[in-house]
Amino acid sequence: MSTDRVRVVVTGLGATTPLGGDVASTWSALLDGRSGVRPLTEDWVDSVPVKFAGRVAVEPGEVLPRPEARRLDRAEQFALIAARQAWQDAGTPEVEPTRLGVVVGSGIGGITTILDAYDTFKEKGWTRLSPFTVPMLMPNGSAGWIGIDIGAKGGVHATVSACATGAEAIGYAIDMIRSGRVDVVVAGGAEAAIHPLNIGSFAAMRAMSTRNDEPQRASRPFDKGRDGFVLGEGAGIVVLESEAHARARGAKIYAVAAGVGYSSDAHHIAQPEPSGAGVQLAMRRVLADAGLTGSDIRHVNAHATSTPAGDVVETIAIKEAIGSHPIVTATKSMTGHLLGGAGGIESIFTILALSERIVPATINVDDLDDGIEVDIARTEARKLPDGQIAAVNNSFGFGGHNVAVAFTTV
Repeated sequence: MSTDRVRVVVTGLGATTPLGGDVASTWSALLDGRSGVRPLTEDWVDSVPVKFAGRVAVEPGEVLPRPEARRLDRAEQFALIAARQAWQDAGTPEVEPTRLGVVVGSGIGGITTILDAYDTFKEKGWTRLSPFTVPMLMPNGSAGWIGIDIGAKGGVHATVSACATGAEAIGYAIDMIRSGRVDVVVAGGAEAAIHPLNIGSFAAMRAMSTRNDEPQRASRPFDKGRDGFVLGEGAGIVVLESEAHARARGAKIYAVAAGVGYSSDAHHIAQPEPSGAGVQLAMRRVLADAGLTGSDIRHVNAHATSTPAGDVVETIAIKEAIGSHPIVTATKSMTGHLLGGAGGIESIFTILALSERIVPATINVDDLDDGIEVDIARTEARKLPDGQIAAVNNSFGFGGHNVAVAFTTV
């Protein structure tokens, strides 16, 4: 690693999740091992085979003024709420607008807007459509609204890489700062896909858990009894800065955003490559990019979604690329899978694990699957050692997208 490369740090965190309406409440619930998954109560629930999901703990209507909320898709509402939290947490930095950027994506975008608007169009005609329909359904809508909100003129971007979206956004933000284009970037992901069409479509792929009798125990990464992922919703947003900019303004620094590794499987549109070669490559590349070795990594927040195909392969890849020594956890066991928002909230969890030196446990692992030879945190949270240490957050998406982001203690 070049010794003169710009170092990127994390100065703000924001989230709204199935566990809490902000970072503090979400993190507390995570450390307590609580699940945010609950039965769905909508009228349409009897039309789909999966009757539970991870709804946000705090509805956006409780946070946003009604006139503003009506102009936003639900995913955009989540993104703006989390971005405002992160911006405030960072101390509302004064930044030259052309040195301020945004990278926030969504795996699916404004899907509920599309479906609801089409129903309106069919039943009542085009004159009854909201003039905000197009901005609400655009996948880049969240990034655009955040850019307007904070006055970012250095570049506003939206990554779309399925369940790797939030992590890729953070990786792109790191590269923006390293290149010298900007000093500060607001980055992450958001998703609002709890809708019968999405649930039915995922169920048709046999990708979702159907444990309707035990919703809070349905997401069980690494467990032999896992039968699919649990859909969640929300957003996770971070503020990244060049270290020089952050120190000049006396900012609180959570961690160093040390590097990013990308790869692609070129195997199947929805199934992971069975050898885990692409996943390994992403992790090897993040180590190289961050100037780290496997022995530096003491914690991995695994992508582990609770699907039969992916979880064990990922642990094998972790062992091969990094080693069997890091404490591995799968926080989707409590939040469900936020799709494009997963990489955002799980990066926040990784950052907090480093800064507070504690790893949340994976819940619902009653019978560890065969072939797992890494150290899985289960039953209780685990302490991380003192000193300079690093952690990796893994995010993988349909299409064969693999992203690993590394963070280190300050």
